[in-house]
Amino acid sequence: MHTAPFIIDIAGTTLAPHERRRLKNTLVGGVILFTRNWASREQLVALVASIKAVRADLLVAVDHEGGRVQRFREGGFTLLPAMAELGRLWMRDAMTAVQVAGACGLVLGAELRACGVDLSFTPVLDLDWGRSGVIGSRAFHADARVVSLLAQGLMAGLQRAGLAHCAKHFPGHGWAQADSHVDAPRDTRSLRNILQHDAAPYGWLRHGLQAVMPAHVIYPKVDANPAGFSPRWLQDILRGQLGFDGAIISDDLSMQGARAQADDDTSAVVQALNAGCDLALLCNQSQVDQGGPIDAVLRGLQQALVSGQWQADAASEPRRLALLASRPPQPWDALMRSPAYLAALDDLARI
Repeated sequence: MHTAPFIIDIAGTTLAPHERRRLKNTLVGGVILFTRNWASREQLVALVASIKAVRADLLVAVDHEGGRVQRFREGGFTLLPAMAELGRLWMRDAMTAVQVAGACGLVLGAELRACGVDLSFTPVLDLDWGRSGVIGSRAFHADARVVSLLAQGLMAGLQRAGLAHCAKHFPGHGWAQADSHVDAPRDTRSLRNILQHDAAPYGWLRHGLQAVMPAHVIYPKVDANPAGFSPRWLQDILRGQLGFDGAIISDDLSMQGARAQADDDTSAVVQALNAGCDLALLCNQSQVDQGGPIDAVLRGLQQALVSGQWQADAASEPRRLALLASRPPQPWDALMRSPAYLAALDDLARI
């Protein structure tokens, strides 16, 4: 059975010949873009088109949340507020905050779609416990109910723009103080406590969520493995108990929170897929030795498939394909005249 579970990155603003070859590998399912892949809006449109020309089914994704996590900030892209701004607006006027969240989603989604991008890794569903520096203003609010309603507004705007989303970081990164980019964070609370608070939005929003990214956080009272490597978290709790049936996409497997778990990249990817991730994300390896680490994983993944160390889930590929944009991108000039987009910009100005 064909499956393409591996999301990789590219080094620059155009595709190198060895990158085109790599994208033809049927185990590659998508590309994540970074600021280094940006020179201008026209160049970004051309880059995404060149990726889709290699294989139309490749998923093109980016970390574009608003606030300090927004990869494209020039060439007409709207500078989006941090999600905490929407939480503050909620405290003054709850329904206006929901409206502005929808506007934020529509503007974010429409601008990325006009460049051909399929998915953004947003919304952040983590609760702002005031403890995590790496989450901080990326979180909407401390109350799971407020987070859920604002995220639902944002997701409705994204959906209207035709952009897929991925909620993160399940079951919650807001309590753990360490940064999983450089450390292996731990959250020592009970399962009951986590389900009652941090993980609650994933259950409430399950009918609208398209994809979920698990945290590289260890919850020792639940499992010794970080959530992204834990069948208990991904299969028993997220899928079984909370009823989520969309795509599960690992967080970056080159992060320290994943490194504590695996000896090398291939082992990290195989462990994440075996735990219940549909897609495994490995970032910033295209710049190392012309992407040698990516090629090593592709070889290792093929061997794992042949040897039975990894068995593809039949549902994973349909879940990946469901994240692809279902309609062609609207050209930027047409977007700039679109009444819905202009109305959303007016709403955003209220924050």
